[in-house]
Amino acid sequence: MSSKNAVVALEGQKNAQAGGHALTEPGMDDQYLTFTLADELYGVDILKVQEIRGWSGVTQIPNCPPYIRGVVNLRGAIVPILDMRRRFAMEETPFTPYTVVIVVNVQGRTVGLVVDAVSDVVNLKEDDLRPPPDFGTAIDNTYLRALAQIGEDMVILLNVDDMLRSSELLAVDKIRQTGSETHA
Repeated sequence: MSSKNAVVALEGQKNAQAGGHALTEPGMDDQYLTFTLADELYGVDILKVQEIRGWSGVTQIPNCPPYIRGVVNLRGAIVPILDMRRRFAMEETPFTPYTVVIVVNVQGRTVGLVVDAVSDVVNLKEDDLRPPPDFGTAIDNTYLRALAQIGEDMVILLNVDDMLRSSELLAVDKIRQTGSETHA
C-alpha cells in the first residue's frame, strides 16, 4: 500500500471513530498501521496514529538522546521526532522518498516516529496475535505487544505507550519545552 493509500485508510478510521462507531467491539478486528524498518515489518494500533507525514527537516535540540532527531512544529504544537532505527540500535541508512514520520500519541504526548516506509493497514483478531518471546533480562521487550503472521510476513506489533520509559518521557517533555522556546 502506498503512503497515500495508508493515509486515506487512516482518515477513514478516524472518521469512523469520530462518528461514534467503536472500532474494537467484541468480535471485530483490531486495525494496525504497518511499516517497514530495516526490512522487517512492524505495526502500531491505528487508534494511536494521528497522521503520516513525509520526511522533512527537523530543528535539532542540543543534548538530546541520540534517537531523538529533533522537533518539528506541527500546526503550532512542538513534536519530538524519534528515529526508530536509532531507538532500536539498527544500522542507519540514508532517508529515501519513502521515509515517513508516523505521528502517534504516546501517553498523552504527541511524538513522531521516523520509519523506512508505510506498508499497509491490516485487520487482526486477538486469535491472530502471539506473545513476544521471553528473552529474560537480556533484552527489554516491554514495548512489544505481540507478533502476528500475515501471509509470509511476521509483523512485530509495538505498544507505543510502553516504548518510552518514564525517564525518556520526561526527556521528551523537556525537549518539547525547549523546542517551544526555540520556535517562539
